[in-house]
Amino acid sequence: MTEAYFTNPLIFLVKTLFGLFIALVIIRFLLQWVRADFYNPISQFVVKFTSPVLRPLRKVIPGYAGVDFAAIVLAWLLKACELALLSMLMGLGRNPLAALGWALPALVSLVISIFLFAVLIRVILSWVNPDPYNPGVMLLSDVTDPIMRPAQRLLPPMSGIDLSPMVVMIGLVLLQMLLLPPLRLLTGSPF
Repeated sequence: MTEAYFTNPLIFLVKTLFGLFIALVIIRFLLQWVRADFYNPISQFVVKFTSPVLRPLRKVIPGYAGVDFAAIVLAWLLKACELALLSMLMGLGRNPLAALGWALPALVSLVISIFLFAVLIRVILSWVNPDPYNPGVMLLSDVTDPIMRPAQRLLPPMSGIDLSPMVVMIGLVLLQMLLLPPLRLLTGSPF
């Protein structure tokens, strides 16, 4: 058996476990940023899952003006650890401290992807007309409203068809295309 036989499953596990937890930390940050309902059962799950790691970090890195800097730093450090592990597993032989820089474009990409995914789910749910008091629907609206409102003002619904999600998704993809390559180049990220 080749070395890749064991390396590929390890890479998969590192990406999956780190990716899920980092996504939850970023979602928690976004929920706080948009002041989502924290009595929502989904919010409570995210808070309970991330609190054991965030609580001690908040003693060192306090929030300011409603921004949870501890969550941002935690996501950044976790992403840096993930990328350092991946670079070692892939045999890139780079300086593990370089992963601190590589983590920045990776986190920006993840935040944009979370918004893209949330808007897409919101569009799909609008086709089936779900219960507006469903905890998932309410939370999705809380998270996506700040980016949807400007597009809805720019392009109001026409004949009952709302094209604003398409404008938002095109804008997010363009942002990804224009922002990430220079960030990756600046940080020397191989990912």
